Amino acid sequence: MIERLVVSEEFDGVRADKFISGVLEGSRSYLSGLIADGRVKVNGKVIKASFKVSKEDVIEVDMPEIKPLSDTVEAVDIPLDIVYEDDDIIIINKPKGMVVHPAVGHMDDTLVNALLFHCGDSLSDINGVLRPGIVHRIDMDTTGLLVVAKNNKAHQSLSDQLSVHSITRRYQAIVHGVIKEDSGTIDKPIGRHKIDRKKMSVDAPVSREAVTHFKVLERFKSYTYIECELETGRTHQIRVHMSSIGHPLLGDEVYGPKKCPFKGLQGQTLHAKVIGFIHPSSGEYVEFDSELPEYFEDLLKKLRAQS
Repeated sequence: MIERLVVSEEFDGVRADKFISGVLEGSRSYLSGLIADGRVKVNGKVIKASFKVSKEDVIEVDMPEIKPLSDTVEAVDIPLDIVYEDDDIIIINKPKGMVVHPAVGHMDDTLVNALLFHCGDSLSDINGVLRPGIVHRIDMDTTGLLVVAKNNKAHQSLSDQLSVHSITRRYQAIVHGVIKEDSGTIDKPIGRHKIDRKKMSVDAPVSREAVTHFKVLERFKSYTYIECELETGRTHQIRVHMSSIGHPLLGDEVYGPKKCPFKGLQGQTLHAKVIGFIHPSSGEYVEFDSELPEYFEDLLKKLRAQS
């Protein structure tokens, strides 16, 4: 489907990606992707995202047809821990071991599969057929809260809030070593590791701003129980940042010790406990909290007993 737009005087001199994202429905990253794919023409010529439009320019955007979600990803009856739900959003308390969206090796056991069964077609399609409704992610072995968008208006609102770092995201974690400071801020850009492409690094050749605030909740003999608040949301941010200051997360075999001292612990001890944002429809700030998972509470009891 071709969307035809004419640039009005108020947008004269504006970057093409900014103009299109302000007019068409969809995230700026998605619409910028259309430009990168050569699907956007100005006065009949393919342009780059940095191209600046002029008054009365004719812009044609070739919008790819969105396939029905059920044609690509299977809806599977997987139980969901639903903290809150309305016509715009659904807040999920994700368990340990669940992947958020389909990928190699996980095509029918993900959060998306469960959401499709629960919500049907009532999920935003901005991020495509493999990630319907998904505004942000948490790692497979990270537990806790994430917000899912049930329509494109809600998705755009939440994405905009993420882009300006206004969404509240507080995590709790147990890290190796005893942190002496009561609180601190880690301000280190994060990017793809220059050798191991599956890892992230604070020493990457290409990186993006990343800021994590932390405070100590409790100290043990060899570990520290902390709360982290994200200012940005880079891949593996808390795991990478805490490892970079010598306090990797307990159980994190990617950024910490390869051998875990606690038998049976699956991955990093990290829980997304609080999420807060401006509701897409009401315009009011809402905040949701979750209890620590049982495994996390058990670890705290063991550490207190050892101390």
